[in-house]
Amino acid sequence: MSQTSLSYRDAGVDIDAGDQLVENIKPFAKRTMRPEVLGGLGGFGAMVEISKKYREPVLVSGTDGVGTKLKLAFAWDKHDTVGIDLVAMSVNDILVQGAEPLFFLDYFACGKLDVPAATEVIKGIAAGCEQAGCALIGGETAEMPGMYPAGEYDLAGFAVGVVEKSEIITGRDIAAGDVVLGLASNGAHSNGYSLVRKIIDRAQPDLDAPFDGDRSLRDLIMAPTRIYVKPLLKLMAAKLVKGMAHITGGGITENTPRVLPENVVAQIDAASWPQTKLFAWLQAQGGVDAQEMYRTFNCGIGMVVIVSAANAEAATALLTAEGETVYRLGLVRARQGDEHQTQVG
Repeated sequence: MSQTSLSYRDAGVDIDAGDQLVENIKPFAKRTMRPEVLGGLGGFGAMVEISKKYREPVLVSGTDGVGTKLKLAFAWDKHDTVGIDLVAMSVNDILVQGAEPLFFLDYFACGKLDVPAATEVIKGIAAGCEQAGCALIGGETAEMPGMYPAGEYDLAGFAVGVVEKSEIITGRDIAAGDVVLGLASNGAHSNGYSLVRKIIDRAQPDLDAPFDGDRSLRDLIMAPTRIYVKPLLKLMAAKLVKGMAHITGGGITENTPRVLPENVVAQIDAASWPQTKLFAWLQAQGGVDAQEMYRTFNCGIGMVVIVSAANAEAATALLTAEGETVYRLGLVRARQGDEHQTQVG
């Protein structure tokens, strides 16, 4: 008995949809190109040369995702900002070691490809790359029937940057008396969203009512991660940076020590920056302890920058001129015994 011929589409994979997605995103990726990129989208691999301006170039790589913030993107059918989150999480990470992001690749996996939603996601990725000044040179779209529920997808991102070997930022020269600066965040960025979602489920708020000015709670929760690349590259070019920490999972208390020598502590004054309405609401509705807030969320500070006391005023002025909101959070001091290296109070 003859059987009906099967196709890949019958198995749940639509090659034509994938091809359409590639065509949709080409103009957005094109806007991110850098002179170091050789060729365009569509090859088996992407090629990027290292600029001749570097004498001893060191490549710095980072990878990350968006986490459970994606669950809100699915539930609220809002896909235009999570791509920016994806780029930000990786480029901000490599930036703190002094690296200028060169290029970015994404991995988009789903059970069934929704071309309009995927296009929105990758448009966001391209927008994030433009903000960071890096090229979106390729990626992978994987349609895997049965692996993901309908309407859901997962994202991963991969950034590569370059830094002159002699200019790598390690934080090794940070010493007592240095100043801790904080750059304002756009909100919760892309961390702590398992707790955010639990608080939303408990509070059952009106997500679309005006919450902070004309912005709704939904808008604030989905605000994309701030990308700090261009202002901080200028600060580094001015030789004003001793160390930086991207405030991601683990919050202020767990990320700041990653750049500190073992013999010092960052003493941060909790009153040195204002609590935003979003974080005040999350803390109140969740009954979250203050120290738990500091080790879960960025609490309004997306990047910590440590400078010498002599350079604090100049660094603040430069960053402010570049559009950043800068707070003087506290000072570096000598560590007592084995105390935690970030003290917020």
